[in-house]
Parts: sequence; C-alpha cells; structure tokens
Amino acid sequence: MATSWRNCEGIARRDCLRLGLGGLISGGLTGALRARAHANDSFTQVPSEREADACILVWLDGGPSHYETFDPKPDAPVEIRGSFPPIRTQTSGVYFSQPMQKLAAMSDDLAIVRSIRHDQGNHGAGNHYMMTGAPPRIPVGCGAFVSFHPSLGSVAAQQIGAPHGIPAYFSLPSMSRSGGPNFLGSQYAPFVVPDDPNSSSFRVRDVTIPTGLTADRFGSRQDIRQRIDTMMRLNDPAVADPVVAMDRFYQQSLQIISSPQAQAAFDIHQESNEVREAYGRNSFGQRALLARRLVGAGVPFVTLYHGGWDHHVSIFEELEKKLPPFEATVAALIADLKQTGMLERTLVVVLGEFGRTPKINERGGRDHWSNAMSVMFAGGGVRGGQIVGATDKQGYSAVERVLSPENFVSTIYRKLGIDPGQTMHTPEGRPVHLVSDATPIMELMA
Repeated sequence: MATSWRNCEGIARRDCLRLGLGGLISGGLTGALRARAHANDSFTQVPSEREADACILVWLDGGPSHYETFDPKPDAPVEIRGSFPPIRTQTSGVYFSQPMQKLAAMSDDLAIVRSIRHDQGNHGAGNHYMMTGAPPRIPVGCGAFVSFHPSLGSVAAQQIGAPHGIPAYFSLPSMSRSGGPNFLGSQYAPFVVPDDPNSSSFRVRDVTIPTGLTADRFGSRQDIRQRIDTMMRLNDPAVADPVVAMDRFYQQSLQIISSPQAQAAFDIHQESNEVREAYGRNSFGQRALLARRLVGAGVPFVTLYHGGWDHHVSIFEELEKKLPPFEATVAALIADLKQTGMLERTLVVVLGEFGRTPKINERGGRDHWSNAMSVMFAGGGVRGGQIVGATDKQGYSAVERVLSPENFVSTIYRKLGIDPGQTMHTPEGRPVHLVSDATPIMELMA
C-alpha cells in the first residue's frame, strides 16, 4: 500500500487519479469520441532534431524547497538559511544542501536551473503552468484539478507514440492534477499504474492474461469474439454510429496483454536483488526502476509522481527523513541509466510547482513561493556540471538568467524532437499555440 499524504488544501493522493476530462466528456459519449477522433488529426507535426528518446519527469507534488535542495543560502540570516549546512559537490564552486549527498557526488552529470519563476503561487495553478507551459486562463484554487491545455506527457504520447502496443505515457502511481490531455482526447491520458512495485505480488492489473488461460487459449477466445462482433455489425443499422470506435480502445488493451515487450517491461521481478536494492526497497524506489524499464521498452514519457512536499510545518524534521531516500533513488536512476548507456538519450527532470518562502514561519515550515525554484536536469544531451541562473543572496527571487515555465516546457519538447512553436487546433477548429514562448533554455541544449 502506497503511503497516503495530503497537501495544505486537504487534497489526498487518491484524488489525483481523476483525469480532469469533464469538459471533453460533458457532450456525451458520441461527442467525446468525435472530439478524440478530430483531435487525432488536428496536429501538424513539425520535424525537429531530437536529442532524447524519452523523458522521466519526477514530479514533487506540493512544492519542494529550493533552500534545502539545490540552492542553499549559507550567508542569509538564520531565519532564512535554515538548519542544513551547504555541502561541496563534485563540481567546483557548486554547493547543494546537506541532505543531497549522493546527488552532490554526481553533480558533474547534473544541470541545475535556479532561476525559473512565475506568478502562480498555489498548487492548482502552479501545477498547471509547469505541467503544460500555459498559465491558467482563469484564477485557479489550490485544490483544483484543472486542464486548460495538454500536458507534456500527453503531447509526447500524441506526437511520438510507442512501439509494441505499449502506451506512450505512464504516470506512477497517480496522475498529476494537470497531467491530462485536455482536447487531445482521453487516449492520450496517462496509463496510471497505482499498484506498488515493491510488493512481492506486484503485477499491472488488467493488462495480464487472466489466471488459468494460456496465451493460445486467450488468443482463440478473442478471435471468436471478433467474429461474433463482425457478424452482428453486418446486420446492425447503427453500424455507422461512432460509438463503435470504442473497439479501438479494446484492441489497444489486447495489444498490451499480448505484447511480449509490454509484459517484459512490466515484470520488475526480472531485476536482480542488487539493482533493486540500489534503487531502494520502497515504493518510490521501485517505481523509479519501473520507469527505467518502461523507457527501455520505448515509452517516451513517464511521470514519477511523488507527493508530500508541502512543508508548511516542521520542514527540517520532515526533510531529514524524506530527502535521503528520495535523492538516493534519483541518484541510482541516473547512475543506472548511465551504466546501461541510456542516459545520453533519456532526459531526467526533477521539479515541483514552485519553491518555498525565504522566511521560516512560526510553525517551523516554509510556505508557497513562486518567485524562485530549482529544477534538476540530467541526460538527454544536457551538459552536466553547470548551474543556470541564480537567485539573490537570500533566495527571494530569481535575478540572473530569469526563465519562465514556457522556457522549461519548450526545452523538454525540443529535447524530444517536438516543435514547441507549432499551432494546434481544438476539435472546434480553434488555433492554439503549443507554447506561447517557444524559446528553450539554450544552456541545456546540445
């Protein structure tokens, strides 16, 4: 059972399973199918040089502190600098916060962007802006599950796809509140795997052949069903109804079940005990290992959703427990990708919706702060051992090489060979820019 958590608005982890497709489905099933079919044809993909085949996005829901991770401020007053001293990294002149020891030891493989800022200081709006590159169109509360624009993962799924019948976009163990497809259609929503890969009985539900059936018997039964369906539709006056397109999703499920490559990717039990221990025998660690297996099987986008970073209270006590196993897993993921030769073509990104306030509050915590945040990049052609941008001496605001969520999202799209400057069209024909400012962070481009 995965650990439960809530952010400051009382949003539980299980609530994040909602897909936020109400606007798409509200017109009824037939309208929804028609919209999805239209959206499938509405893109004009512009070829772009591709530096990465896949992205693993580690989403720290709640907003991690930049002070206690990648941007410590040892010269700030005590009410700002906090309890953790800075530590030297592998990169000369670069310091991380004291709990980040394993990542500090491999900093030459990392690029840290310290100067992304925006104006959406609540969970719902901040999540949407960083997940889509589009600011919300209307004010959005902290507890909102909103989707005004397709997410990074959904666009990657639509424009890249995946081989062997495997879904192109996964989110483990739940979906970010703005991680959905919006008008692209529900076929580009993430394939959510809520089950715990750290369990000895782990299996991906609904995508394995039912117990008691061999592969041959299962295939025979599907052949019989297909023949019956065909006979029924030859005599069905409603055969032209678009509802029959639902069979496409049924067939996609069958492809996953019958694909040896898909089943092998899900089978984390094939990994050695040594590898599994390196990632950490906990839910997050084993999900990171599963993410590596998925991108190795050709999945272009995986979100590792890791909640519990909304530290308004007792931040130092909480992070003293939370940060060491978390950063050990991220370090193991990067090291494993590097050892297996996958890091050069796999982009790993770590971030949340914003940073935390400079001043420690009366409850020993830090509050929401969108004027400054740190984002970690590794792999995918990113040159390691560099710091991009800077905040002021007390970490209040990004002041050097100030960047936006649009720049961040455009960087990921460019890495994946997707043109962020392209124009999409909604099912109603309305033109929409994928990203309004398609300028990537040039320091991260090869």
